[in-house]
Amino acid sequence: MWSLLALAGVASAQVTAVFPNGDTNPAKPDFYPVGAQVNQTSMSRLLTLNGVDDFCLYGPPEEGPDSLIGNVEPIVVAYCSKPRNNARLIPDGAIHSAHFIKTPLYVQISGLWDGTTVNIPAGDTGGELDPHGAENKGNPVGGNVTTNVATGTDVFYEEWMSFISFDQFCLRICTAEDTAKGVTAALQCEHELDIMGCRWVMAIEDHYRSNSSFTECDGEPAAPPGLYPLPAGGYSTFRQRYTGTWTNSANKETGVFTVGQTVTPSAPAFWPKTSNCFTYSTISNGVDFNNLMVTAGPTVLAQGSSSVVTGIATTSQAVVTTPTKVPTIAPVSSPSASVLTDSEGKVTGTAAAPSGAASPTAGGAAGLVVPAMAAVGAVAAGVLAVF
Repeated sequence: MWSLLALAGVASAQVTAVFPNGDTNPAKPDFYPVGAQVNQTSMSRLLTLNGVDDFCLYGPPEEGPDSLIGNVEPIVVAYCSKPRNNARLIPDGAIHSAHFIKTPLYVQISGLWDGTTVNIPAGDTGGELDPHGAENKGNPVGGNVTTNVATGTDVFYEEWMSFISFDQFCLRICTAEDTAKGVTAALQCEHELDIMGCRWVMAIEDHYRSNSSFTECDGEPAAPPGLYPLPAGGYSTFRQRYTGTWTNSANKETGVFTVGQTVTPSAPAFWPKTSNCFTYSTISNGVDFNNLMVTAGPTVLAQGSSSVVTGIATTSQAVVTTPTKVPTIAPVSSPSASVLTDSEGKVTGTAAAPSGAASPTAGGAAGLVVPAMAAVGAVAAGVLAVF
């Protein structure tokens, strides 16, 4: 197991993004000015992850039965827990739990939510989003991510991964590399395990037992997804099973190929330890959804207390456009994963069962997920910028 102390001296290499910011994104991850109205039809695709109550996730731009994540991966848009990034706003009450972890190699948020409030159809087992994608342009195209956790300033990073479904979410931004152990940001934000889900890929032991809680912790890095350190050194590598077809256009031959292992490990290499944890009763966006007006600077949670963000721009009072859809939040209930847990809430059976990319719904199909091999060799999109 990699220890937090062992990594502390070697996790200094940052992997900042080097490609252009998406056309629909703001230049910087700013909060909405006081006096502005949140744009719930925004096409911004800029995510930020700064804390347990200050983060963004992707969701479909339009509601409807065809807005399954697997159908709309290239065009999903940003929804944020605070009014920021010129993005849409996640309604209060939609996030049922959130767990933020800062490690020397990445920052991560995970939890349970009502994804129908951001246009994800009920029952959609979801999929994986990352800066690669079948067309080497990212999923979504032009999607970018920032965090200020690693350096104290807003930085765009190259490698990240996210799983979302109608009832779960997780996002990891890889902020550094362990060069001594050969752990690159690409390995730590692996993007080819797209049917394995949040708990397995992001090493979250209590993922399905964490409803109705909000925490922030320091943590040791997990082993890169799919890698299992060996006692004598080196790694055993798991690759997701995938079968596809090939065609030789010259002589019109076709065939079938299969990659990956037939047996999937039931868990990641180890469950990372956490420390210095703080627990909060809830989180809030601070905006009235009946008018979507930003009337004050946001309040954010950190280190067990709350504080108001200062230095927020102001603007002339916007002309209020009455929202055409004010979401109704369903009461918080146990996640659908309960059918897969034992009396202690632990997942039973093997984690290999392809129950969809993110959601652990029993018998869920993985057919909505873009095949993992489609992303091989893709180029990350992003921005080299520090504000």
